[in-house]
Amino acid sequence: MLEIKNVYKTFNPGTVNQKVALNDLNLTLEDGDFVTVIGGNGAGKSTMLNAVAGVWPVDMGKIIIDGKDITRLPEHKRAAYIGRVFQDPMMGTAATMQIDENLALAARRGAGRTLRVGITKKENAEYHELLKTLGLGLEDRMTSKVGLLSGGQRQAVTLLMATLKKPKLLLDEHTAALDPKTAAKVLEISNKIVQENHLTTLMITHNMRDAIRYGNRLIMMNEGHVIYDVRGEEKTKLEVSDLLQRFEQAGGEANDRMILS
Repeated sequence: MLEIKNVYKTFNPGTVNQKVALNDLNLTLEDGDFVTVIGGNGAGKSTMLNAVAGVWPVDMGKIIIDGKDITRLPEHKRAAYIGRVFQDPMMGTAATMQIDENLALAARRGAGRTLRVGITKKENAEYHELLKTLGLGLEDRMTSKVGLLSGGQRQAVTLLMATLKKPKLLLDEHTAALDPKTAAKVLEISNKIVQENHLTTLMITHNMRDAIRYGNRLIMMNEGHVIYDVRGEEKTKLEVSDLLQRFEQAGGEANDRMILS
């Protein structure tokens, strides 16, 4: 479903600020894989997501989604294949628009736009039921401006928006800016949506416990490539200490966020 083949990306090449972000990165995700991604600062995690999303072109290599080579496809055209939830709850939604209007925009992604009535009664009923699944009471606040929501509520709405069209899903540390209780709730919602819709998902996290708990597969990155890849029963038996040991063996330096979480 997703193939990253021999991908390289260097920022500021030939200058004193040169940084090799992705170094012969190879990764293949099967249909329905839910992969958690861990690694230290500068390991290449977010750079990998940006490469898949088309934020900027890669230097070498190929990115293939569902058999289609999207390596040279511009970012806006990848919206038909990819849904993304960012670390910042302020991104991914239109703050001055209502909750139902944001969902309507997401539902029309990739479709032709017209001047017809924005939201039909049928759509309104669908959004009401969809919001109810979050368990946050937002189905009774559909006309509220998204900018008035809390960070956790906003991320939950963003998750619905990102998954309305059943895309491949990229979660970029989407709970990092939330308090622990809210983050746990958003992660539960994320997992529920991924499982119910059988979405192929990449989720970056610094929380090693969450990386072990969620998903069917875990990868560790360091210096722009994958250094550890574990799945299934072997993954469920992992302990945080195992991951820290693996990380240190690879020469990585675990930061406070990784250890304390």
